[in-house]
Amino acid sequence: MRTNILHIGAGELTYEIRNIVNVGNKLQSLGLQVNWENIGDPVAKGEIIPSWMKEIVADAVYEDETYGYSPTKGVLETRQFIAAETNAMGGVQIDPEDIIFFNGLGDAISKIFGFLKRTARVIVPTPSYTTHSSAEAAHAGDRPVTYILDPNHNWYPDLEDIENHVKFNPAVAGILIINPDNPTGAVYPEQILRDIVEIAAKNDLFIICDEVYQNMVYNGTKSVPLATVIGDKVPAISMRGVSKEMPWPGSRCGWIEVFNGHRDPMFEKYIDSILNAKMLEVCSTTLPQIVLPRIINHPEYQDYLEERIRRYERFSNIAYDILKDVKGILVNRTNGAFYMSAAFESGLLTDKQTLPIKNDDVRTTVEAMVAAPDISPDKRFVYYLLGATGVCVVPLSSFATSLQGFRITLLERDETEFINIFETIAAAIEQYITSA
Repeated sequence: MRTNILHIGAGELTYEIRNIVNVGNKLQSLGLQVNWENIGDPVAKGEIIPSWMKEIVADAVYEDETYGYSPTKGVLETRQFIAAETNAMGGVQIDPEDIIFFNGLGDAISKIFGFLKRTARVIVPTPSYTTHSSAEAAHAGDRPVTYILDPNHNWYPDLEDIENHVKFNPAVAGILIINPDNPTGAVYPEQILRDIVEIAAKNDLFIICDEVYQNMVYNGTKSVPLATVIGDKVPAISMRGVSKEMPWPGSRCGWIEVFNGHRDPMFEKYIDSILNAKMLEVCSTTLPQIVLPRIINHPEYQDYLEERIRRYERFSNIAYDILKDVKGILVNRTNGAFYMSAAFESGLLTDKQTLPIKNDDVRTTVEAMVAAPDISPDKRFVYYLLGATGVCVVPLSSFATSLQGFRITLLERDETEFINIFETIAAAIEQYITSA
């Protein structure tokens, strides 16, 4: 074209969680049976939505208001409900005007990063959920600025690394926290969160905290919402949604809660720009907003959620027990959300290692894929794992990290099949690393 039409950050927009689906579909068309363990969609993995929840949604469909626009910030009654729940925690206090609804958190993320000044950076964790790291990198047209989640310390944030990045990079304006974390499943202790808030306060930064899994913790861990530790000094954005908890990922319904939004005039103007961008879209989808309080207030909701959490707890421990003693990888017990990340020992993976693939067409296709230039060692492993066993996971290096490994979900509902999947992975790792 006569004029360059590409955004400076176009090359940073990658999403391997979905890209691996294209690979799986291609191999599936060649006769491979695939176990999809890559995407965090409980419904796709067989989660049964209870009848009472469906009835709430079905009844709402008969209400004319669910067919109209909502206010730009969202349905007032729902924002009042959310504000009351947050305020009941006893921490920072908000009102309905501090809440803005979006069509899923992906929509919120794109606007939160997209309306920052291009030279203002938000430091993100490594590994980091791809939507955040890609959106931050794309807005700046540069690689993401990251702080370490330490696999040798339960995947907790390295506070010294955060402080050093803040100290030596004046472009850093904010800190992203994902808690409970995706992709690691870590849940952060209260003191770590307080320390991050203190770093932000000391350096005049704001905080973004993705808390979409806030009510999904287990193994004796405690959920510590940002609202309870943020105090009154640091401007912050908490990100919440219904996609994982209800679960209703297809609703595309998420929201942000703005804490201390009026404390800093520049931050306040920044939030206004996000709201104005939402105003150009008119509003977010009305139906899920209307039914949200009705579902959460239903007498069976908490028991339903607790049953799911107990299952994730059991499966997290099964997965950990299977993988913890596999030589060559490091795993931590998952304590929140429904993911587990495993990291290979540094330098363990080579470009000579393989797994036997019985289907000739599948083997030829995988070999062609791993022969591509600059393919990461863990992606090579993931492709061979997929071709040889049908288990589809995501390379850890696609989560804005130099660590080599993979992320897998804990969403398979059949316990026998779940055990088989993880035992298959454990055997494949042992075979792969000794194959060359």
